[in-house]
Amino acid sequence: MAGVSDETGGGSDQTANRDGETPVVERPETADEATVHDEGTELERTIGVTGGIAIGVGTMVGAGIFVFPGIAAGQAGPAAAGSFAIGAVIALLVALPASELATAMPRSGGGYYFISRGIGSLFGAIVGLSLWFGLVFASAFYLVGFGFYAEAVLARAGVSFGGFDVVVPLALLFGVFLTALNVTGTENAAKLQNGVVAILLAIIVGFLTFGGLSALGVVGDPEPIGEPFLSQGVVSVLTTAALVFTSYLGFAQVATVAGEIKQPGKNLPLAMVGSVLIVGVLYVATIFVATSAFGSERLASLGETAMVTVAESFMGPLGAFLILIGGLLATVSSANASILSTSRAIYAVSKDALLPRAASRINLTYGTPHVALGMAGGPILALVLLGEVDVLAEVASFLHLVMYGLMCVALIALRRDEPEWYDPDFRVPGYPVVPVLGALASFALIGFMQRTSQLIGLAIMLVSAGWYLYYARDVKLKGVL
Repeated sequence: MAGVSDETGGGSDQTANRDGETPVVERPETADEATVHDEGTELERTIGVTGGIAIGVGTMVGAGIFVFPGIAAGQAGPAAAGSFAIGAVIALLVALPASELATAMPRSGGGYYFISRGIGSLFGAIVGLSLWFGLVFASAFYLVGFGFYAEAVLARAGVSFGGFDVVVPLALLFGVFLTALNVTGTENAAKLQNGVVAILLAIIVGFLTFGGLSALGVVGDPEPIGEPFLSQGVVSVLTTAALVFTSYLGFAQVATVAGEIKQPGKNLPLAMVGSVLIVGVLYVATIFVATSAFGSERLASLGETAMVTVAESFMGPLGAFLILIGGLLATVSSANASILSTSRAIYAVSKDALLPRAASRINLTYGTPHVALGMAGGPILALVLLGEVDVLAEVASFLHLVMYGLMCVALIALRRDEPEWYDPDFRVPGYPVVPVLGALASFALIGFMQRTSQLIGLAIMLVSAGWYLYYARDVKLKGVL
């Protein structure tokens, strides 16, 4: 029976959380085949370090390179590269604490699981349920983006639809395909992710090579750009960092599939930190090359399609076509990783009875949480029909930052109490400075977001807290756990 085991492994330790309740916390086995706990089944460990990095990079390489350069340059000028660098530093400050938590609790669910075990089930419920909503909206955003890129690629290839708008139908079709792919096995989804990310990185590296040579004057005849680095001021750099931080959400998705990572003690930190470093370098280099070639004012005038024009200036029509293909692949990889992560977030909160237990059922043929995937894919496809989810994609960034800050707080709480079951294979260097800075930076960046996103994010958190207080807490008190 693929993906599950009939054995019961390991005991479980208990520690009182901040709500005065006593959740069960298993210290699972970390064998490559599967993690087994007291229900008798668990997700199969099929993802290696390459697959983990692919999930992180595949989710992050998207808007940061293919949408944000023109917008960021308009807000921060040449210092937009600094905005991306600030985002990368904050992501690293959170990735290190998240890596320690993930090696101590290598379970599907990521931030929800860590926070509920570290600072209490109320905070965990708010994060877990809010993250479900955030990932659903983000996934729909990626799929709609895929529809636009797919339509543009087909148009460049000479395919005509007679004026019929195919963006939403293409997005729906691929959303169904990706959901079905994830149902048939995490390994299949990981193979797709690895292949897509490899091609995507090749396209980006090619673009950066041509662009870098052009910026240095080795090829082409670029016009010198004599623009001051901080032409828009320091505050604009911070507000732009809050905007583009959406690009760095992917590393946390690695933690949501921790229960399926082989040798998590070694591979989880490598995948989480490695994906942030890779993507951070690509983002900073891309925005530097773009602003060097065109200047921030011209780049801003090109808007969301700026990178297509920049690539065309370097490599002609072939460059524009490759960037369009890159944007297509980026939205595919982001959507695929987000659907996978959404289902694992639902799976984790269901196992703790914050949602009906049926959501944590595992398909005995494929070893995947098929009910959770349905609860992820269904709302995602419904939102795709709306076609406009860009504001809610920023809300996803808000909810992730809340989760990141609380993960750092959870690490500090667990280090202070040191329960018997807490035995991570990786420990954060520079403790407690790193988690304290990670928490402060995450919460502070929220203050630079637009008011609409802040209000919607707070509303989702309040709804999640209400669900816990009037449903999930009662279920837990009845002894379901």
